[in-house]
Order: sequence, then C-alpha cells, then structure tokens
Amino acid sequence: MAPKAAVFDIGRVLINWDPEGFYDRVIGPEARARLFAEVPLTATNIGIDNGDPWRETIHALAEAHPAHAAHILLWHDRWIEMASPRIDRSVRLLRALRARGLPVIALTNFGRESFAYARTQYDFFNEFDSAVVSGELRCMKPDPAIYAEVERRTGLSGPDLIFTDDNPDNIAAALARGWKAHLFTDPQGWADRLVAEGLLTAGEAA
Repeated sequence: MAPKAAVFDIGRVLINWDPEGFYDRVIGPEARARLFAEVPLTATNIGIDNGDPWRETIHALAEAHPAHAAHILLWHDRWIEMASPRIDRSVRLLRALRARGLPVIALTNFGRESFAYARTQYDFFNEFDSAVVSGELRCMKPDPAIYAEVERRTGLSGPDLIFTDDNPDNIAAALARGWKAHLFTDPQGWADRLVAEGLLTAGEAA
C-alpha cells in the first residue's frame, strides 16, 4: 500500500541551510573559523530550535562576546541569507504531492520565530497541511515525542507515513516507529522514491 501522507524536513531538503557558507562570503573563511571556534553559535541555534527566543538569545550572545558582536547579530539580522535559496525541485515535488491530494506535513527542527519569519519569505511554508516545529513544541528530532506529534495530528502511523530528512539519526528514529523513510541527498533521489512508492508518476516528479 502506498503511504497516505508525506513528511518533509525543511533545512537542506526544501531550503538550503549554510551558516558557514554565509559567513565565509561575508567575513572570509579565516574570520569565520575564528568566530565559530570562539562563539557557541551552533549550540545557541540548537537552543533556538528548541524554543529559546530568537532575537533575545542572539542579542544576549552578542553582549557576552563583544569582540564578535557585529558578526553574531547577523544570525538574526541576515538569517534569511543563511537559509537560502529554496531548493526548487523539492518544492515542485511537494506541490505535485499536494496536487495529487496527498497530505504534506513539515517535521522540522526550527525556531519558533524564525519559522514564522520564513513563512513571510517562502510561499510554500504556508502550503503544508500541518507543520510540526520543534521550537513551538520544545522538542527536537530525533526525540520520539516529536514523531508522535505527527502521528497525533495526522491520525496516521507506521507505513502510512513516508518521511525524508538529510540527517541519518532522524531517519533512524522514523524507521524505528515503522514509518517509511528516505535519507535525502538530492531532489532526484527523493523524486525516484516517490515514484517507486506510487505517489507520483515520472512525469509528475520531473
């Protein structure tokens, strides 16, 4: 039986997510390496994805590291440049599934406020049938509880759900619940899987 809903990760599946590349372009690779070595930007972002307030958290980090303050503030003020561009082929696949009448769910580790902001920048963020966002739940993949929330909202479980994510740990957590899952490496591989599952024709997945 074909799955009854498709579940999408967002970062590196539907949009690019590359803070290091952004800082390399803005301040250069050497300065970026120093910044990331001396300031816990990645850990701070995990906190935001887990529900910490976005602007307040970044400003507090800048105050704690005044030598890097201007560059730290870019994590808020120019964040959209780190979370771009959209991955057009993946967005087309999402829309092709919806055109088929298949529910499409977001399951994403994403800050509460940054997700709301991204919805103003990317139209397809408003096209999910439901969005399960870690920052809203204060629960992140691969915690089983966030997968359970998808099941609660959809009324589906096990192989009725097919999930794509670029993180192997997140895929393993879905498989442990009996979901179908695809480790995302590029849109073509995901397109091929959707065709193999009978959810799209080759033409619809092109």
